Amino acid sequence: MRLLTTLIALVAIHFTAFSQSQKPKLVVGIVVDQMRQDYLIRFADKYGNDGFKRLMKDGTVAYNAHYNYIPTNTGPGHASVYTGTTPSMHGIISNSWYDKTTGKSLYCVEDNTQKVVGGDESSGNVSPVNLVTTTITDELKLSTSFRSKVIGVAIKDRGSVLPAGHNPDCAYWFDSETANFVTSTYYVETLPDWVKKFNKDKKAEKYMKNKWELSFPVESYVESRSDDNTYERLYGGLEKPTFPYDLPALAKAHSAGDVIRSTPYGNTLTLDFALSAIEGEGMGKDEVTDFLAVSFSSTDYIGHQFGPYSVEIEDTYIKLDKEIARLLSYLDTNVGKDQYVVFISADHAVVANPQFLVDNKMPGGYANTGAIKSTIENTVKEMLGEGDFISSISNNQVYLNHKLLDEKEISAKAVLEAIRKDLMGLDDIANVYFPAELGVSGELQSTLLNNGHNAKRSGDLLYRFHAGYLGGKPGDRGTSHGSGYNYDTHIPMVFYGTGVPAKSVYRKVSITDIAPTLAMLLQTTLPASATGHPLTEIFE
Repeated sequence: MRLLTTLIALVAIHFTAFSQSQKPKLVVGIVVDQMRQDYLIRFADKYGNDGFKRLMKDGTVAYNAHYNYIPTNTGPGHASVYTGTTPSMHGIISNSWYDKTTGKSLYCVEDNTQKVVGGDESSGNVSPVNLVTTTITDELKLSTSFRSKVIGVAIKDRGSVLPAGHNPDCAYWFDSETANFVTSTYYVETLPDWVKKFNKDKKAEKYMKNKWELSFPVESYVESRSDDNTYERLYGGLEKPTFPYDLPALAKAHSAGDVIRSTPYGNTLTLDFALSAIEGEGMGKDEVTDFLAVSFSSTDYIGHQFGPYSVEIEDTYIKLDKEIARLLSYLDTNVGKDQYVVFISADHAVVANPQFLVDNKMPGGYANTGAIKSTIENTVKEMLGEGDFISSISNNQVYLNHKLLDEKEISAKAVLEAIRKDLMGLDDIANVYFPAELGVSGELQSTLLNNGHNAKRSGDLLYRFHAGYLGGKPGDRGTSHGSGYNYDTHIPMVFYGTGVPAKSVYRKVSITDIAPTLAMLLQTTLPASATGHPLTEIFE
């Protein structure tokens, strides 16, 4: 009996030691704002061997990864990556939405009970309070009795706050007014010394003394359209969207903080701060796994301005590739090879400029949002007369004033049916849905809308545009995202590091699979509302 007990104890000790040895010391989660899957391939000839190519060569790459809901925007994207579920469950239904309780627009990380720490007072009233379920970073904290360190870093506050979860050591974002990285009183009352030291160095202002010049001769950027074209939005004060960009001159018309976020130097600055966080917080130095959540936001600003087929976006990713290589080199040296896990994905992708599509005989165009709004308002006015029967038309959704309708004993369903009938008569509209119909027909777009619909926060009627369409008018420059079409949903998904084999995955997977995969790698519980599935290929 004593021998049996001893053997069981030895097996338990061996299993515990094995489990601990397989856990990474540090996880670095990377969300590249607005990165399309094809950027990994289309620009590969100009990447070095130590950045994206290293991750793809030695990691597990899911080539057919998609967002599984609408709308594909930044707030919902970051929340979905880290919760393993969709807006229907985590509650972040857009970057901002109409709040039925207050009757006002609510920003996804807005929290007016908090104040900024270290920056301009307008940039600090944020927290994860609107995120109604746990993240993988929360679960890591719980599984280690809060011994794990968790830090979020991004230019955008929502790109830092949502991934870091509800009880991180801190989340930091960039304040354009002061050109500092800041946080809010939700996390700390004063900035740590290492953050104060970083801000004192004024790296943003130093980077803004440079020009944005191409990494290669312009004629070699054959993966993109010509540098000078009418599809790209101009920097304020410039007449052409062409290289090189004189950043000091741009900073005279704007602030250094405003300009740097719209250049590749914003990504450089973000990584500088992220590496300082690893060092300043002593992350990855013991047996307890730490988690650094990094979002590269500048790619989104540049993408909106210039579009996915621009020389600017190609050069941005060439430069980001060097930053990824710098990160991996730092982790090799300071955390240790095979002692960390990195994953890289995106919060959404992006459509080409609709006018560019039209001019090249591709499906696309502009939805007249003013005419859509007028149609909705006129339908209700003709049916009910004067009155505030509509509370909001936002995010391609209609919110009725149910209190007023109830007072007047008017059927909300009849009003919505009339609105749907008139909206379906508009060429810009592809389809209109009642929430109860979503996901029932099996139509993909309907299912995606259902996954993005939250009963307490979403509208009474939802509509969508045709593929290739954005709200606006013909000739508008720049581009955007938000739909359920492949150009907005198809994003990269790469896992690399401790316990991750070199594999290619071609089956369709969802963005909500990232958090469950991390839970298996880290041996934590799943986030509370996770609906995704682990990438089994990693564990085979």
